[in-house]
Amino acid sequence: MPRRRSPSSSSATGDRSGGSAAPRNRTPQAVRIRRRTFGDLVKAFLAFVALLVLVVGVPAALAVVAGWPLPSSFEPMEWLRTEVSVETFQSILVFFVWVAWAQFTACVLVEMKAALSGVGVPGRVPGAGPSQLLARQLVAALLLVGAAAASFTPGLSQLGQGAEGNQQATAATARQTPGLFAQQQEQAAGAAALAEQASHAAARADAGGSAAQRDDTKFYRIQPPEGRHHDSLWEIAERHLGDGRRYKEIFALNKDRTQPDGSRLSEASLIRPGWIMEMPGDARGGDLVEMPDETPEVSPDVQQQIHDYARTGERAQGGGGGAAHVSVPEQRPAPEQRPAPERQPAPAADQAGHQRPAPAPQHATPAQETSSFGLPEALLTAPLLAAGLLGALGHRRRQALWQSALGGIGGRRGMEPPTPEGDAQDVQDALLVGADPEGVRLLDRSLRGLAASLAAESRALPTVYAAWLSDGDLHLQLAQPAGRPPAPWRLGQDQTFWTLAKDDAGQYEDVDTAAPYPGLVSLGTMDDSRLLLNLESVPGIVSLSGSEADRAAVFASVAAELATNGWSDRMTVTLVGFGEDLTPLAPNRLRHLDDIEALVETMEAETRQRRGALGAAGHDSVLTGRTGPAQHTRWAPQLVLLAAEPSAEDAVRLAELAADASRLGIGYLVGTGSGDLPGAAWEMEITGEGKLLAPLLGLELDAQLLPAAQQRAVVELFVAADPDRGPDGPVNTPPFLVDISEQGRPAVYARLVGSYEIIGLDTPDGERSALLHEALALLLLHREGVHPRVLSSALWPRGVTDDVREALLDRLRAWLGTDPDGTPRLGTDRTGRLTLAKSVVSDLDVLRSLYHEATRGKGVDSRAVRGRLLTDALVLVRGPLLADRPEGRYRWLTHEIVDAQLPLLVADTGLALSEFHLEKGRAEKAIEALDAALRTAPADERLWNELLRATHTLDDPSRLTALATDLIGRSGARGLPPRTEALLDELLPAWRDAVAATAAG
Repeated sequence: MPRRRSPSSSSATGDRSGGSAAPRNRTPQAVRIRRRTFGDLVKAFLAFVALLVLVVGVPAALAVVAGWPLPSSFEPMEWLRTEVSVETFQSILVFFVWVAWAQFTACVLVEMKAALSGVGVPGRVPGAGPSQLLARQLVAALLLVGAAAASFTPGLSQLGQGAEGNQQATAATARQTPGLFAQQQEQAAGAAALAEQASHAAARADAGGSAAQRDDTKFYRIQPPEGRHHDSLWEIAERHLGDGRRYKEIFALNKDRTQPDGSRLSEASLIRPGWIMEMPGDARGGDLVEMPDETPEVSPDVQQQIHDYARTGERAQGGGGGAAHVSVPEQRPAPEQRPAPERQPAPAADQAGHQRPAPAPQHATPAQETSSFGLPEALLTAPLLAAGLLGALGHRRRQALWQSALGGIGGRRGMEPPTPEGDAQDVQDALLVGADPEGVRLLDRSLRGLAASLAAESRALPTVYAAWLSDGDLHLQLAQPAGRPPAPWRLGQDQTFWTLAKDDAGQYEDVDTAAPYPGLVSLGTMDDSRLLLNLESVPGIVSLSGSEADRAAVFASVAAELATNGWSDRMTVTLVGFGEDLTPLAPNRLRHLDDIEALVETMEAETRQRRGALGAAGHDSVLTGRTGPAQHTRWAPQLVLLAAEPSAEDAVRLAELAADASRLGIGYLVGTGSGDLPGAAWEMEITGEGKLLAPLLGLELDAQLLPAAQQRAVVELFVAADPDRGPDGPVNTPPFLVDISEQGRPAVYARLVGSYEIIGLDTPDGERSALLHEALALLLLHREGVHPRVLSSALWPRGVTDDVREALLDRLRAWLGTDPDGTPRLGTDRTGRLTLAKSVVSDLDVLRSLYHEATRGKGVDSRAVRGRLLTDALVLVRGPLLADRPEGRYRWLTHEIVDAQLPLLVADTGLALSEFHLEKGRAEKAIEALDAALRTAPADERLWNELLRATHTLDDPSRLTALATDLIGRSGARGLPPRTEALLDELLPAWRDAVAATAAG
């Protein structure tokens, strides 16, 4: 995009020796700033002349030269008899010129109204593409000299405008709530008057100080908004310090100091017109005031305000009036990321007793750093994305298990999913460590609960531009004030923020309502807050500039999270220019198109269809539809991710489609290499260091990325778990087989199927026993090995230090002991993963080994051996997995598929043993085996069907009828499965009457 620089920015690049330099980790970027220049005045004058000629001159010339082209009387028959002459063609030509003039004038009025009002995207005049584009450019150039034309398309700086009476926002709320920009719009005097006020008051504030100190102290007063443009610390730093990244110095100088309205600066992105900012000593520029300038015209109130503010700086610095030393605040990891905390030195105290921030730890940038403790950093720091991918992968694997059990695919794949290796194994471990399923659950319940509460009050859903997650609290940033939110939500720092505390979110339960904001997607973190942008609410296109590789990592992350997140229902995500290999993540959500031409054709049809559907339903927008009777039908979002840079012509076509997209539930994220994308409403940039920048919004995020290597590994995991994919090799082989002979008696035997018991080890002391038992259970369920970080994140979901984890591992090694040959029973493999020795065995290992040996080993050739092995296997089943586990622990089991594997394994064992007995006509023995299996797998349709067949062989209709009645009672409102119903029709044709009679009796 074109970058607009302030004329004062050139002078701001002078001597910086007096300031404290911020870390230089990024090439300074030119920031788009709107200030009036002589060139602007020339352009505005020429635009005014052009508009005057086209809007006034053309009709005047037509009226004088050609006159009115239509006849003075309405006599159609007389017109038909009139001879067609040269004058007739001239009149027709003049008529079309009048029509063209009227169309252009309408375009000017539409564009002028949109620019002056600052609300929404200009409406589209039918058939006036080139004319409206010309009118837009002329009006924009003209308005550059006024206060209403900071940008011709709406930006995020518009968010939150329109709030009135918000001067009393509490400092406590402002301290907690992040934002995209300064939220409140206040009336204030012009920049020159504010500078004069600041100069006089600053002189008073510094009276009595040393001359050297006064010379280095400068103040800036936050400017009132100019149309759509709001001041930001980034722009102030760019203008007066020469580098927008030095906004952190300004923030550090003014953080937590009381402002004239009583509030405090707590977030770099939250500044308000009228606030006073102390500047570093090397600041330059005409808007700054160096003490002790005198301006007698300043009102006494303003003088006192700046005088008081200057004194707050003196107190913070121990009485000194000079520029304060600036250190970069420590960037703490977001709570959702849950990395192990690192020990940091305690922050030092300054002369006034205030703690200085500790130096930030030096880390590699996200785009360059690929791993942490051997795991991909990108997924470790993306808790919502990791939770979505992990949940979708688990669902895919369970689906594959059931399809395998029911014979839904060619060949039996078995109950063991493929064990990932290499990058795929690292990515799977990173998902286990980084995922925050509890955060996803709270976000989903909170949003649906809000929608249900608003529907109960007959209120429409407000338009939400963004959501912030900060310390577990949820902050929704609204497009405009929407009144007080329903409890337990509360207003945030102003009326455009609705906030829900983490403790209050826990009271929401699952509700049957449509997902209100399915287009929310994580972009990154700023300080301790995670930003989710609502793509479908953007009033136009969101552009993303940067290198192709960096943009691809952002696009892949956005696509993967939209495809798998847990706070959406149905949606369609269209990928253009990338992502064809991503479709296995969610084939029902992701759609790939080959080129922009196909995209435009598809979205033109979708836009027409949605406009018609909304009009027919009488809804203003999709938000209205989501809370009404049609909430589950037609209002799923359509989100377009276009990684390939469009041509200027295609960009204009997309901008026209996107003009009404937010009302229709359609969002566009478009990549551009140059940064110049016509029609872009919101503009972002991804740097090579992994920073997502939106300077005019006050945003500098640590971007959420999915680099190419991790993207391939994620896709590999999903492809391997595809239920429609046939077996690639040996099937149904457990990852760990034990010696089931007498000679293979283990040294340590753990019972996991049923109540948890351990044989062969002393019981550890009470305080550590629970952790040691849980760690051992996790290792027993993963004989392939467990990464130490996976173990620690499972036992301590909120994070733990390395020394605590290592202490636990030492105790676990000591508890398990060593084999007779001195080999530790807890070791590590070549990748550093923790593994158990073969002498440590669980009953689940034995159960798998017995079934495998009975069906694929010695039992294949010996019927007697098969029967004995299957009987021994079924005896091991004492109930569900870890039946008596304490509440609040073993939460990592939600990520596992063993809860699906165990019932299938037990069902297969029961079916095999039943078949064994039925071959010899022992129906009662077969029924006994099936009943034993049903106690662990009560929902397995195969067991019930086999139980019906076995009971039928007894030739006892009353017993078969009783079984059918019991089965119907268990099925509930869903009714019998079709296969079971067909089987009953075959075995007991009159079962419906018999069951009805039994129920009536």
